[in-house]
Amino acid sequence: MKPILIDFPEEIYTERLFIRKVMPGDGKVVYESMQASLNELKPWMPWAHREQTEQDVEANMRDAHAKFLTREDLRLHIFNRETGEFIGGTGLHRMNWDVPKFEIGYWIDSRHSGNGYITESTKAITEFAFRELNAKRVEIRCDSKNTKSRAIPEKLGFTLEGILKNDGISADKQELRDTCIYAKL
Repeated sequence: MKPILIDFPEEIYTERLFIRKVMPGDGKVVYESMQASLNELKPWMPWAHREQTEQDVEANMRDAHAKFLTREDLRLHIFNRETGEFIGGTGLHRMNWDVPKFEIGYWIDSRHSGNGYITESTKAITEFAFRELNAKRVEIRCDSKNTKSRAIPEKLGFTLEGILKNDGISADKQELRDTCIYAKL
């Protein structure tokens, strides 16, 4: 089946969260979240080093929405189920539909960190990928120094398959970094 023909639910629900595709109009809430979280995101996210306006972020949301529709990238947003408040971003990226395999990425608004939301959403997305997309492999890749990001796949029973030495450059482009590759089959 062609990936563009795969139907996705409007929302994925967990006990405390709902997860949905990025939509036009999300720019304002994402921009505000990014601004509130820049200090915590800068060590890990290259995009946190670029000055962006709310309009830039909205344009990015619309591009992500278009890529979702064509199944090139499946960026998702996480919201509090009770309040509707934006929690963070996640998604299924770097897909190989022939396998099929996916990589999960995530970030959180620092005002919501420490509550287990990323673990909860990552668990739901992993289960969705295996159940609905017939995934044969789901990966999480992260900087070896990012202990908070590494804790997510470790809590969820992913296997650390290896650490690629000097595989990337730090978000601030100042030093080489190692990449941890976690996988669930």
